[in-house]
Amino acid sequence: MTEPEIKITPLGERVLIKPKEKEERTSGGIYLPEGIYLPEDSQENKKEGQVLAVGKTKEGQELPLQKGDRILYGGYSNEEFEMKGKKYLIIEFKDIIAKLE
Repeated sequence: MTEPEIKITPLGERVLIKPKEKEERTSGGIYLPEGIYLPEDSQENKKEGQVLAVGKTKEGQELPLQKGDRILYGGYSNEEFEMKGKKYLIIEFKDIIAKLE
């Protein structure tokens, strides 16, 4: 199923991402009810996302990311919002730790 087209362009050095959804099952196939805390899983899932749109530098140059890139991010200052029942984040470019290949 394809992702619906979003008409949002981040301003400045910001990136619009779709955070990776939390797994509902473990790798062994066990169902996890909401509220169960697994440190190794929850930390990874919270910090991975897919780039949907990218802003520009103060000088107007492109940031080194493209739509579709998978990233790891950190930091605490991000804007979370919901559109058409899906959660999205706008994060500062400086909070992106790595691009996954």
